[in-house]
Amino acid sequence: MDTPAVPDRSPAPRSAPDPYNAYLDALPSPESKRTMRGCLDRVARLITGDPDATGAGQPWERLRYEHTVRLRTVMREQGWSPAHVNKHLVALRRVLKEAWRLGLMTGEDYQRAADLPAFKHTRLPAGDHVPAEVLAACLDACDDDHSPAGRRDGAMLAVLYSTGCRRAELAGLKLGDFDRPARSLRVRGKGDKERLVYLTAEAVQRLDLWLSERGKQAGPLFCPINKAGRLRLSHMTGQAVADIVARRLTSAGASKRTPHDFRRTFIGELLDAGVDLATAQALVGHASPATTARYDRRPERRRREAVDRLRIPGAPPPR
Repeated sequence: MDTPAVPDRSPAPRSAPDPYNAYLDALPSPESKRTMRGCLDRVARLITGDPDATGAGQPWERLRYEHTVRLRTVMREQGWSPAHVNKHLVALRRVLKEAWRLGLMTGEDYQRAADLPAFKHTRLPAGDHVPAEVLAACLDACDDDHSPAGRRDGAMLAVLYSTGCRRAELAGLKLGDFDRPARSLRVRGKGDKERLVYLTAEAVQRLDLWLSERGKQAGPLFCPINKAGRLRLSHMTGQAVADIVARRLTSAGASKRTPHDFRRTFIGELLDAGVDLATAQALVGHASPATTARYDRRPERRRREAVDRLRIPGAPPPR
């Protein structure tokens, strides 16, 4: 990468704490750690030109504004999307802040190096809607599987569809989070913020079937099951949840979708049903109503209906 030279940028043995590790240790969830570790490792490869470099041991405190602004430019020159660049800039700012907190760089050097505006951009929401018939096909596939995994996966899909939980939130649920009389789950979201979500009667029935297999021991609500059908009462990962969703969709003959597609479907269905934006925001744990509003399908429908009122004059084209 053609960047201004960073003085003595090769990693050196450290007696002081590493800003990279300090930043990752401060993150609340394994998924956040994995995501931001990947970002910092990619930034380290841009800085060093070494395809095998990681962020560990890098002299982040030696970066100055001329280096960080060049990094921002190079990310876009390499074709990274604005959102992808902005995520890496967040990681870069945070590791610089840790370098300052650890006394490895001055406040003035930190403020200047971290003064990197995000790229402004507007994108249509990504992802797919999950039609009711696709969910029904997936649940039928789970019902045809008479192993414990069939009941677990049917309950997981029903919970995803009726709560809009993120995959990491679903993986982090505990048995004690389920309040059957209230038909609710206590969910720990981003920033360790708790919220209550509510289950449909059908989702509760599927959870009851799964719990008849799982038992009443304290521990995770959903857990791994080995090939022999034995349960291991430990938390699953968010990636394991995504893998299960993909596998059940495939077995149902449906196209690929993600747990987040269930989340966006939940939000869209709420708004279509006339639920106010503030209530939808609270149910899905968004920090801003603007984030929830991006999932609103109604404006798109209204625009399409407006165009449908137009008529092109003249006879229809020949067949």
